[in-house]
Amino acid sequence: MSARAMSPVLVGRAAELGLLEDALASAPGAVLVGGEAGLGKTRLIREFAASVGRGRARVLIGGCLELGSDGLPFAPFTTVLRGLVRDVGIDGVAALVPRGDTGSLARLLPEFGEPESDAATGEERARLFEVVLTLFERLAEREPVVLVIEDAHWADRSTRDLLAFLVRNLSVAPVLIVVTYRSDELHRTHPLRPLLGGLERVDRVSRLEIGRLARSDVAALVTEVLGHAPPAGLVERIDARSEGNPLFIEALLDDDGTLACELPESLRDLLLAGVQRLPEETQDVLRDASGGGTRIEHALLAAVSGLDDSALTRVLRPAVAANVLVVDGDGYAFRHALIREAVHDDLLPGEYTRLHTRYAEALENDPGLVPSGRLWVELSHHWKAANDATWALVASWRAAADARKALAYAECLTMLSRVLHLWDRVPDAAERIGADHTKVMEDAAVAADLAGEYDRGIKFVTAALKEVEAAGDPGACTGEAEADIGETVIDIERWASLLELRGHMRYEMARPGFVDDLRAAVKALPADPPTVLRARVLATFATYVRFSTDIPEAQAAAAESLAIARKLADPVAEAQALITLFCADIDYSDYGAATEGTLNEIERIVTAAGNHRVQLRYYVIKSHFLEGAGKHEEAAAVAAKGKELAREYGVARTQGTFLCINQAEPLVSLGRWDEAIAVMNHAMEEEPAVTIRTSLLVLSGAVALARGDLDTARERLEGSREVMRLKMKWRKTQDYFSSLWLEARLALAEGRPQDVLPAVEHVIEEAGLPDDARYALPVLVAGAAACAEIGAPAAPVLRRIEERAAGLTISGPLQRAHRLVLDAETSRARGVPDQAGWDRAAAAWEAIGNPYGRAQALVRAAEAALADGDHDAASERLRIAGDAAAGLGAAALAEQVAELLRRTRAPRRTAADPSAPLGLTPREYEVLRLVAEGRSNRDIAEALFISVKTASVHVSNILGKLEVANRGEAAATAHRLALFAGSAGGPAAGGRGSVAGTPLPGPRH
Repeated sequence: MSARAMSPVLVGRAAELGLLEDALASAPGAVLVGGEAGLGKTRLIREFAASVGRGRARVLIGGCLELGSDGLPFAPFTTVLRGLVRDVGIDGVAALVPRGDTGSLARLLPEFGEPESDAATGEERARLFEVVLTLFERLAEREPVVLVIEDAHWADRSTRDLLAFLVRNLSVAPVLIVVTYRSDELHRTHPLRPLLGGLERVDRVSRLEIGRLARSDVAALVTEVLGHAPPAGLVERIDARSEGNPLFIEALLDDDGTLACELPESLRDLLLAGVQRLPEETQDVLRDASGGGTRIEHALLAAVSGLDDSALTRVLRPAVAANVLVVDGDGYAFRHALIREAVHDDLLPGEYTRLHTRYAEALENDPGLVPSGRLWVELSHHWKAANDATWALVASWRAAADARKALAYAECLTMLSRVLHLWDRVPDAAERIGADHTKVMEDAAVAADLAGEYDRGIKFVTAALKEVEAAGDPGACTGEAEADIGETVIDIERWASLLELRGHMRYEMARPGFVDDLRAAVKALPADPPTVLRARVLATFATYVRFSTDIPEAQAAAAESLAIARKLADPVAEAQALITLFCADIDYSDYGAATEGTLNEIERIVTAAGNHRVQLRYYVIKSHFLEGAGKHEEAAAVAAKGKELAREYGVARTQGTFLCINQAEPLVSLGRWDEAIAVMNHAMEEEPAVTIRTSLLVLSGAVALARGDLDTARERLEGSREVMRLKMKWRKTQDYFSSLWLEARLALAEGRPQDVLPAVEHVIEEAGLPDDARYALPVLVAGAAACAEIGAPAAPVLRRIEERAAGLTISGPLQRAHRLVLDAETSRARGVPDQAGWDRAAAAWEAIGNPYGRAQALVRAAEAALADGDHDAASERLRIAGDAAAGLGAAALAEQVAELLRRTRAPRRTAADPSAPLGLTPREYEVLRLVAEGRSNRDIAEALFISVKTASVHVSNILGKLEVANRGEAAATAHRLALFAGSAGGPAAGGRGSVAGTPLPGPRH
């Protein structure tokens, strides 16, 4: 195979190039480029880069390494940063990041010095991501930026996380991210599959699948490779053998214009054919090079092969000339990864072991042969491939430390898992690494926690607990969190810390047992002398146990934690304890005392602590309190400020996402629904945890329901039901009751009032949870509305709803508004329209600035006015409600208002009207008209907005006044007297139920 076996021009990819050009023109955005191996993805990107790199954009290219999935974190971004430093220098990069602080980037590239913090936390990782995003966006302010991440099918977990963060958070700067991957590598469980699926749902992200070449393109490519028109029949044979794959086309062609391998036994033989035509000494060095991955530095290859620079250059020249290798900076890369794989797989077992041993020895002799940050993971890989368990274990332990420092938690976990896997094969493992087996499992559990792999983390920490217990009296501990450790001589602090960690991960997984773990940890730690560890564990215990009904226990734990923190002068522990105490039993009624007293004290201590995590937690609880107190504007502003701080601290993706709930909720209350939806959509793109996701889904489902989009509301409900499926003794009220509320309101909207009752039963049974009244009242209102629809059969449930409501402590104007709605709705369910009650509810909603709640109450008040025959009062209320519904885009409520307004404009009779005969009241006259149309009591109740029982009473009165025995005789009398000759006969079609009555969407039939 000669140098001309590669086409000088790109063939058959004009459309794909055009799509990339369009994507750059409309940047920011991303293009996901997939295709089978050999279809020319890399060639396409190179052509595109060459085209736009000539003064139109800055192109940054980084490739993932096969070793990446084995623990080498952020490989493509490290390559990109290294190239950027070569181009603009360290100072040039520093000018592009916030405050010129490149400490975070030091985790990716040692040239930036030491990381600004040794802490390996989720917050530090989020800050690193924010810095990288800011770097690219500020670079794009000078000129458009094209960031290319190649071979993403080999991407490590940290690279995938950072890539997802960048794609989802591009704002306005013209940054185009191009990601290439082999589609034929993506098996069902491949980790890239869910990432691609999630990114496709992000705005401005497109997917570009590279297809095989058509026959005409095959002919053009063969012509370009040969440099002349192909002989007759060659194109047909090449097309048949290659099936349109450009790599195979070039590999099949020989110098003389014939097939190089007419009938290759396999793809491997085809790929090796070009290698086997090279000199033997060149083939030997290519075998050496195959052990180093798709790219290898010249110096490293020289050390492994034993050749000096001049000899290595001479031996490799034929491979470069034949396009088997390409020169890449200070090293070489195989033209295609498939060629490297074929050469490496062709090694005999002994050759394979000896080759990787030479790599490991060369790196140990001269660590500078690989870029800094890659040494230990490379050694781990090579010693493992060489079957040397001892040095593979040592290198893996060191690689885990490097990954932890780089905030690459998934890769740290991979390396620690390898240490544990090799442990039994190395008799002196503990001495080799300076840590015992339990310590390795502890570190693995912490890495799993930080990586979000809680299931694995729980297994690691459980195993570590058993080892700690076994180190003492084996008969005294069982490994269960609630075990009495008695007189067992074990490392109590280590045991308690492990229990706290497992409790935290169980909570994050929404699994039972987390409170038991924390309670056991508190019990194990002595109260005297006081320790920071006990204060921390107590605060964690108080935070989690408050989700149960044992609020006094949470308060006692938080109070003790606060006392210890103050005694030890630990401001962080003090702030955490104060926040937990405040949250344990929030009183929304005394807004002034809370804001001027407790919250101000917390803010002062939080500021003094200087801990951004605690500070952001303060913004969470303050905005939560303000919304619960009916201060919607203030709540939205505080949450927005907290989000900005989260972005400044580099944790917008974690704590900032949580604050999105506290910003969206008051925006929904204020009727600023479009703003709320934008906030929630951005948060959902970050793929938040189940509890955050549930709140976002319920809120967005509420808005969809109010706008009459039942399909979206149904979809959001299904997504939020994950929290309902948890097999637990606890459920967070904000998630659990809110999901039940959405379920109930959707059932009402779809005309299924009977299906509301099971959801309401859950709330009736689950009393005493934190923030009970705030989240229980809306569900009880929905239950009362369902009882009004069902009638007498629902009377027992209505009594239970009233009993449950009577046990609630109403705190603050928001809960008072809900309670007024519940009282009025309960009266309606008992057949007693309460116009004054609904007017009071409307005024309460107006006082706290909730336009939708007010409009719904006014509609109910209008119904009550109509039931009393007061059409003028009804019209006045409907006009106000209609204006609000139109402004909000509340389609369901607007339809109901329009229907009621048509009734108020219809001709109506009064008691003084001589045409109202037979001594009937105006209401009885309306009922008789509907009886004459053949309506049932339920139809009459729906048409006149009264209960079925009230309709039945009216019918009985009519039968008595007309002196008839049944409904048929009453209808016959009305027809004989032609009482309703001017009215349309027959039942009305398409009647609708009411959507009014609660501050969020109500029933629609």
